[in-house]
Amino acid sequence: MPRPLNKKKELAAKRRAAIWRAARRFPFRDPLPGDPRIAARGAVVALLGVSAVFGVMVGLMLVYSINLPEMTDLERYRPSTTTELYDVHGRVFGSFALERRVVEPYSEFPPDLRQAIFSIEDKDFENNGGINLIRVVGAAYKDVHSGGKSQGASTLTMQLARNLFLSSEKTYGRKLQEILLALQIERRFTKAQIFTLYANQIYLGRGTYGFEAGSEYYFSKPAHALTLPEAALLAALPKGPEYYSPLRYPERALKRRNLVLQEMLLDRKITPGQAAEAKAAPLGLHLESPPNSEAPYFVDEVRRELEHDYGEDEAHGAGLRVYTTLDLDLQRAANRAVLDETAAYERREGWKGHLENALSTGVTMSAYKHPDWAQAFVDGGYFHALVTGVSAGQMTVKIGTHSVTMTPADWAWTGYTSGTDLAMAGDIVYVRVVSGAASGAAHAALEQDSGAQASLMAVDNNDGEVLAMVGGRDFALSQYNRATQAQRQVGSSFKPYVYTAAMEAGMTPYDTVMDSPATFYTAGGPYSPHNYEGDYLGPMTLVDAFAESRNIPALRLADKVGIKRVIQVAHDFGITSNMPAFLPVAIGAADITLEEQVGAYSVFPNDGIRIAPHYIRSIVQADGLPLAQQRPKVVEVIPVKIAREMMVLLEAVVQHGTGAAAGQLQHALAGKTGTTNNYTDAWFVGFSPSITCGTWIGFDNRQSLGSKETGAKAALPIWMDFMRVAVADKPNEKFAAQSAPKVVVTPAATDAGAGNK
Repeated sequence: MPRPLNKKKELAAKRRAAIWRAARRFPFRDPLPGDPRIAARGAVVALLGVSAVFGVMVGLMLVYSINLPEMTDLERYRPSTTTELYDVHGRVFGSFALERRVVEPYSEFPPDLRQAIFSIEDKDFENNGGINLIRVVGAAYKDVHSGGKSQGASTLTMQLARNLFLSSEKTYGRKLQEILLALQIERRFTKAQIFTLYANQIYLGRGTYGFEAGSEYYFSKPAHALTLPEAALLAALPKGPEYYSPLRYPERALKRRNLVLQEMLLDRKITPGQAAEAKAAPLGLHLESPPNSEAPYFVDEVRRELEHDYGEDEAHGAGLRVYTTLDLDLQRAANRAVLDETAAYERREGWKGHLENALSTGVTMSAYKHPDWAQAFVDGGYFHALVTGVSAGQMTVKIGTHSVTMTPADWAWTGYTSGTDLAMAGDIVYVRVVSGAASGAAHAALEQDSGAQASLMAVDNNDGEVLAMVGGRDFALSQYNRATQAQRQVGSSFKPYVYTAAMEAGMTPYDTVMDSPATFYTAGGPYSPHNYEGDYLGPMTLVDAFAESRNIPALRLADKVGIKRVIQVAHDFGITSNMPAFLPVAIGAADITLEEQVGAYSVFPNDGIRIAPHYIRSIVQADGLPLAQQRPKVVEVIPVKIAREMMVLLEAVVQHGTGAAAGQLQHALAGKTGTTNNYTDAWFVGFSPSITCGTWIGFDNRQSLGSKETGAKAALPIWMDFMRVAVADKPNEKFAAQSAPKVVVTPAATDAGAGNK
């Protein structure tokens, strides 16, 4: 009798045989050699396989296409573009943007640049349908075998799709979305349109987007003017704008640029001679001047206005062309006047020392950078510099990438003969570049930054347009605008409002007022002021009292007409600052901005008409249509008769009064000095028949400027430096005579449709 184990084996063998027989009858069994059903069964297998792959692909496409943007979104797409500011002569002087981009049409991108991009990024761009299957399969194979996702295989169209609509994460899902979008883009747009979108969208480092903005930043020229090596360098950047940055990693950038040139040679887009010559060329960077460096406070004021009126996104990203009131030539004169005369004031006050030492903070010589090194290195420029070496006979300083050596003649004004008595290695000194900035052999002179600040503002009398504005010595260190934001005591520059009130009350320029000791009884008790000079001149005409800025006559007049009336006159002139109704306001115990003072003083040469100072003439949108704006406010403040009587007083200041130094300009000028107690603020506000300008100098912390640093001594020189340039092309202008017809003012139209005039 067989054992049970053998019986089990027999049963198992029978089951296997039955299964094998059934399998041989099933279509998927292995066919026998010569079986006629082989082809049919193979076809079924292939069909099922293709169906499975197709089903998977359709599923993936459905999953990854659910949230893809419509192509109509791309048709309506408007990239964020730079808002540019133009001066009155049509010159760009400032800009701001969410992304620095200048959109250009296809025709503005030269053939060399286009071919360089194609050779390194997408050789078959002009013939492929948006994807390159060979590159995609090859990249996928390498990714699978390398275990990573480093192989991009993206065509220009795929890169455009990614940059516009997708994230930068490296996943197969995102790559599939790229492909789907690229196919849609290719169906909807021409190759020229696709390239134009790409060329205006791609990031090139340093905050620049698109090849036009990149060309302007790296080479200070438009894209259509690029040379072959310059075009190749820009084409090298999209792969890694930071990794191949020609500023941070010039060797990498050069190697990548030469790779672009080699690819162009292999593609027969350039000759061997052209390639060799271009590869031998240096990077040739010529960085554009820092944006907004010439009129930063003006640019900031325009930015505030645009953001207030149109919103931040529109102001920064809509590609507005803003035609402003700034005259760049006068702005440069204003910059020089403020810097030169503030430096002259500091030399007058003597060397103070107290230098900050950069090394004491733990920074190294090579790592130290000062904020104002971002501005252009030019003759006449003022910079904070790092002392890198000093001896008795010389001082070597670093300004950005420039090394400058000074000798004792360059610091003679300090009274010290040895450089070691002035500074040590690591100290931060203030210098002026005298000459040689462009040649690489710069000569500098030692100056001093004591913390003194100054401001200037000038307007066109005829239309209230702000022609120039300086809000401080260094925007990189302080963005606080001392022309529009700082309320400072105005001293005797307030007196025109007192005398205007007296004229309105019936007095004339040649009536007399007593300059003698006086006590005034006010709500706060007895008030016994004195003159700045400490003496008294007895009876004086209003003209002489005003010209010599005597305090007692001004207080007598204010007391006579009432201080409340004087304050009301100031408000009528556009002074918005709150002023308490107490008598010392009459001699300048009031805090007012320079902008208010300049706007108010322009009333006098305008025969009593005030036009609100403004900064923008017109704004044009990216599509060429104008944006609606309000016209500047025009108000008749005082009658012509009063305005011309006040002109007699204001002209006398320059003819024989406290502002007599301005007489050397030999021009029709008028104005008023202002000095406050303890010499904390010095002012001069004045005008020619065409331009009103105001200047102020002082310390932000209201410390004293120093003994005898009056408006005439500290502020008037700034005003004169500027006005010398401002009136140079107006040699024959005169103020209106008493009997002349009323001055006609013509404020520029700044509503919708206004253009650059």
